[in-house]
This record gives sequence, C-alpha cells and structure tokens, in this order.
Amino acid sequence: MALIVASLGAGTLLPKPLTHNQSTVVDATSRRVLVLSNPIHTDIALPVDAELLAQFAFLRDGNLDIDFPGVRYLVFGWGGRAFYTQTPTWADLKPFPLLKGLTLDHSVMHIALAGDIPLTDASVTLLDLSGEEHRKLVDFIVGSFAYSQEKPIPLLGQSYGRNDAFFEAVGYFNAVVGCNTWTAAALRYAGLQTGWWTPLPPLLTASLRMHNDASIFSVAVPAR
Repeated sequence: MALIVASLGAGTLLPKPLTHNQSTVVDATSRRVLVLSNPIHTDIALPVDAELLAQFAFLRDGNLDIDFPGVRYLVFGWGGRAFYTQTPTWADLKPFPLLKGLTLDHSVMHIALAGDIPLTDASVTLLDLSGEEHRKLVDFIVGSFAYSQEKPIPLLGQSYGRNDAFFEAVGYFNAVVGCNTWTAAALRYAGLQTGWWTPLPPLLTASLRMHNDASIFSVAVPAR
C-alpha cells in the first residue's frame, strides 16, 4: 500500500515532460476546452463550431446527429471496450468487464453530444489554449481512433442512447494505462504539462494546476 501511495504522489508531483516552455498566450485567438471529471474518469469536451464539425464529420457514421442545433460540445473519452461499453452506470457493473478493465482489454473511443455544460461545477476544469495547442489536441483525438480503409470504425449498437457512440480506438487499456492517462497524454501533446502518472481524475487536475501557468485556467462567472 505504501508503494502505491508513493507512486501516486510521485506521479503527480513529477512533471511530464520534465522541461516545459509555456507557449499559451491567452488572447482573442484562444480556444477554451473543458476537462470533465467524475470519481474515476475524465473526458475532454470541445466546443462545437463549423471547423470542428468538419474535422469530426465521420462521427455521423456512428449515428451521431452532430448537426443538431442544440449540440454545444463534442465530448471525447478513451477506455476499455468491455467495461466502457457494458457499464453505463454503476448499477450495470458486472464481474467480467471489471476484470478486463483491471487486466488488459481492447480500447474504444466514446463520443457524447452535450448541450450547455455548467462551467462553474467543481467537476469542470476550464483551459484556454492557443490556436496551435487546440489544433494539436484535436489531432491527438483524431489519431486515437482506429481506422480501416482510412475510415474510423463505429461500434454500432453499443451506445448508451441516442446522443453517444463508440468507435474502435488505438491501444490497449489496463489499470495502469487507463482513461485518465489518455487525457493526460492528449493535453501533453497539445503542449501542456501533467504529472508523470495520473491514473485518477483528482491527480490529473491537481498536476495540471501544479505544472502549468495559472493564466490558462479560465474562471467561469456564475449566472445571476
């Protein structure tokens, strides 16, 4: 137990990459993205605009109505196929998907359509990225999909409902390399710094604030 605690502490406190030149300039060209957290999982939410819809046009192949007027965000997460697809809520937890998630499983991308997200909620971390950082983040997400004949592969019939879909993903999932390490890798690819190993959402968000300039963290003003 002491070794696990020490590993979690070191994984949060030690930055990755070790050296980092903060390049974000918060100005009129900055793009806001959200990191959404629950007790065990993080997602990346990207605000919808015409350019983003063009980049993710292939999501329509997963029966996602990305053109619906009420869609404000595309929400992306990466995880193990068995656990992710078969556990929409904790009430649906089953032994086999849990075992696969703790050992080794194929990975999937989960995409959800979202309307307005309450930005003042404690589960939401707001990041202001430069245009270049945002482009690199999108490139990382696009590159996380597995392709067949140059097209991402939807898992039709595997969704939780009408507003989400699963696609085949690159890589394998286990207890060490999980959903939150994918989120961390995506943010590092964009140009941010995280802890070396952040398998839990609080560790990831803490390391983001610890290792990056405070100017990238946007503060939402509660509506009156």
